[in-house]
Amino acid sequence: MKTIHNMFEHLSWANQSILEALQNVEVGEQQLSLFSHILNAEQVWLTRLKGKDSSQLPIWSDGDITVCTKLIKQNEENFKTYLAEIAKTDLDNLITYANSSGKEFMTSIRDILTHVALHGQYHRGQINLRLRADGNDPVNIDYITFVR
Repeated sequence: MKTIHNMFEHLSWANQSILEALQNVEVGEQQLSLFSHILNAEQVWLTRLKGKDSSQLPIWSDGDITVCTKLIKQNEENFKTYLAEIAKTDLDNLITYANSSGKEFMTSIRDILTHVALHGQYHRGQINLRLRADGNDPVNIDYITFVR
């Protein structure tokens, strides 16, 4: 659990770092779309982890920095609560859920949590690429920077 907690602390830090960068530059539509996708996906996965239907939640939506700001805080609080609740749960327990196409899967809690942490990092890298292409400095969101 310690590693998973660290990964989610990094996720929150990295999301906040990207948010601050996007608040200080002229943001392109692609950057906001990617950022809102990260945050929407976090909500979708948390909903699935709780055994609820996520089919009505957006995966992609129009980017809005104000909405992103709210989602960061909400997701961080909700994942902290969830991680505290499952502290004594077997992380290899399987969760049954349907993806956005309605196809059903069974995946372990551990693998879902690992996916959520890594998924955001992938898209934050895409945001950084677009920031650089627009003449802005990319945000150092490397895990080692976080732990230092």
